[in-house]
Amino acid sequence: MYGWPTYDDADIEKQARETAETAISETVGQRPVEVRVKRGHAAASLVDASRDASLLVVGQRGHSEFRDLMLGSVSQHCVHHAHCPVVVVRGDREAAGT
Repeated sequence: MYGWPTYDDADIEKQARETAETAISETVGQRPVEVRVKRGHAAASLVDASRDASLLVVGQRGHSEFRDLMLGSVSQHCVHHAHCPVVVVRGDREAAGT
């Protein structure tokens, strides 16, 4: 049968957790970092998670020529509303193909 593959919540959560764990491992090595996977609006979920955090790290990927001048809507919302310090990590332009 042809069509779009189907994924259940467990598949999506597993892939999200593996992606996060790989990115963290490549960035900070084996330092203790808690990985949480949560469904919902990204900005609201991150701000909510910041209540119990020492530091919130968010990525900025940008989709326009103004990428170097502006933060994305999610990272900007987190900077202004998080309950802890926020670090915005800019993506690698070359790797992103922009």
